[in-house]
Amino acid sequence: MSGSDVKAVFITADTQALDADGISAAAAVGEDANLTIGGALASGGSCTFDSGRVVTILSAGDDSGISFTVTGTDVSGDSQTESITGANAGTATGAKYFKTVTAIAAVGDPAGNVSAGIEKAAGDVIFAGRCRMDGLSIVCSGTAGTLSFTTSSPAGTSQLKIGSVASATSTRDVTIPDEGLLYASGLYVQYTVSTFGTMTVFHA
Repeated sequence: MSGSDVKAVFITADTQALDADGISAAAAVGEDANLTIGGALASGGSCTFDSGRVVTILSAGDDSGISFTVTGTDVSGDSQTESITGANAGTATGAKYFKTVTAIAAVGDPAGNVSAGIEKAAGDVIFAGRCRMDGLSIVCSGTAGTLSFTTSSPAGTSQLKIGSVASATSTRDVTIPDEGLLYASGLYVQYTVSTFGTMTVFHA
């Protein structure tokens, strides 16, 4: 007798809060120079996060005419870079999810101090290839939120959204009928940190 081809993936939610200078503390940065990766979230000159995180760049001056290149890895462990256009005395937010950050380089001459950190959004990979999602079980946390199940990457197109409730003792069990929901370019999840506790996703 053959067994089921359904697999279960267990994910623990990221609880690291937004940290505007967790990657690199505010400091002057020279023209075309690297930021110092030495913030509270860094170790040994790089950052490794529990889940994929979106990088933010906070500029004290007008950096809208330059950019910053972030280098690291994505949620699947593959090399990844992103160019983030600077802000005018404010915060510029990237779009990609980084599991690690190994370097951030200014492309141009920053007008004032620059710091780098992470946004409150988190993302993870469930299965990197073509698959069908059959169901999931969520253990909620004390904060309600929405989990978005996307394809291609955590920042990809959402094909299913599930809400969690603000109760650490509640669970949500979802079964997807028929053959499940097709994710042609991989199955990923995107959420705001601490809006669930743990989650098991079933796919085939």
